[in-house]
Amino acid sequence: MDRRPGVSVRLKLTLSYAGFLMIAGVLLLGAVWVFLLRYVPDRAMLKNPDDRPDGVFPIRSVLLDVFAPRAAAVLVFLLFFGLLGGWILAGRMLAPLTRIADATRTATKGSLSHRIRLPGRKDEFRELADAFDAMLARLEAHVAEQQRFAANASHELRTPLAVSKALLDVARADPDQDPGEVIDRLHAVNTRAIDLTEALLLLSHADQRSFTREDVDLSLLAEEAIETLLPLAEKRGVTFETSGDITPTLGSHALLLQLTTNLVHNAIVHNLPEQGTVWVDTGARPDTVALTVENTGEKLTPQQASTLTERFQRGTERVHTDHAGVGLGLAIVKTITHAHDGTLTLTPRPDGGIRITVELPAAPSGAT
Repeated sequence: MDRRPGVSVRLKLTLSYAGFLMIAGVLLLGAVWVFLLRYVPDRAMLKNPDDRPDGVFPIRSVLLDVFAPRAAAVLVFLLFFGLLGGWILAGRMLAPLTRIADATRTATKGSLSHRIRLPGRKDEFRELADAFDAMLARLEAHVAEQQRFAANASHELRTPLAVSKALLDVARADPDQDPGEVIDRLHAVNTRAIDLTEALLLLSHADQRSFTREDVDLSLLAEEAIETLLPLAEKRGVTFETSGDITPTLGSHALLLQLTTNLVHNAIVHNLPEQGTVWVDTGARPDTVALTVENTGEKLTPQQASTLTERFQRGTERVHTDHAGVGLGLAIVKTITHAHDGTLTLTPRPDGGIRITVELPAAPSGAT
């Protein structure tokens, strides 16, 4: 935004300091006049020499002749002292703002690694500098995450497009090849690309928090997700065990349903080859509600569990199955959870598998 040049804050503060100092000097000299000079007689008085053996008796006119030039000199000195001292004090006071402004200009040029790190004890300027440093740190992490996400997304989207192009080139080079096989493979590749695109759009929608909050019951969403994925569970030999209470919260029904569906789908797909189990539980606490999805499966270390919510993170068992997915299932769960001001906890089970808990703020009392 272009602005016309104006008077600097340092000059304004300098003039303010000098002005207040001049006002204080005038008030002080006025007090001398009111409480001292006004009681001095304005003419000479005859007194008994015995009452005043020595000295000269003062009169108001003489004192004014002596006082006025010195008072003017004092005011001139106060003005000079106020301007000089005010300029120095204003510069020292505004020095932190100069450093903050320099850091802001550096950040606008794309350098987010710069930090102010203002020394000294805590005050308003230090709080502002610390808040700015924290904002730069979060912004730098966010930009780095977005760049990494964009690179991964480009790679993931390029793969199905490259496969589609290769299939078409093969079909063009070999006219005798069965077109039905090529069509089936193209359909599978395009379906994966569509799923990836829809997942990216969902992530963007959740990141922006551009949704309307309404009353949602996580227990009903869990029932809906289980009912939808029951054929897949039966196909893979996975059984469900459900329990819990009514868990009212505020949020987007569509996003929270996607969250619940992703958790249940993840628990089914990444389970034992046969006779696997998925536990789904909902619980209400005084200020929060929780949805817990737990499954059997391979043993995981805490380090492995902590990476499962990273975008495009897939283990070997995810890549070599018919439900490899796009590597965004738990990343979407994490994003939706944070968009609803909740917390996501992943805990490996000692016997294999993982326990995932989503904790969200409870709906205000009286909400349905």
